[in-house]
Amino acid sequence: MEEKILRLMEKNSRISVKDLAVMLGISEIDAANTIADLEKKNVICGYNTIIDWDKTSEEKVTALIEVKVTPQRGLGFDSIAERLYQYEEVTSVYLMSGGFDFTVIVEGKSMKAVAQFVSNKLAPLESVLSTSTHFVLKKYKDYGTVLDAPEKDERMLITP
Repeated sequence: MEEKILRLMEKNSRISVKDLAVMLGISEIDAANTIADLEKKNVICGYNTIIDWDKTSEEKVTALIEVKVTPQRGLGFDSIAERLYQYEEVTSVYLMSGGFDFTVIVEGKSMKAVAQFVSNKLAPLESVLSTSTHFVLKKYKDYGTVLDAPEKDERMLITP
């Protein structure tokens, strides 16, 4: 039951407990208790709104930064990740397999602001060996949501 609730809430975090209960054939109390338990266990870690910032007056730049590091003895990657996600510019940190160790997603007001973050805060960290910054030019889909879907023409096609 927990997995079903999680799948439904992942698609729409604003779904009401009443609607969840009806969709799953359980009582509202059971649905509410399950959600509360999942929140308490940190399975549900928060509720986010997906915003297409390009449609607002807010200037925002997103960058994905590949970071190679030297893991700290006895602490591994966890202590480095913790240091990285403490910065307010950082929205996400992922430990990766492959040619680099972390993907760090950063948001700033401009490309210059992101570049200053990398050169002044990220690159000077003792364990950081190298960085490679990639700027997001346009988001088409974010967290499973299509941001700029073309409008479908609902008119009927009439042929002679």
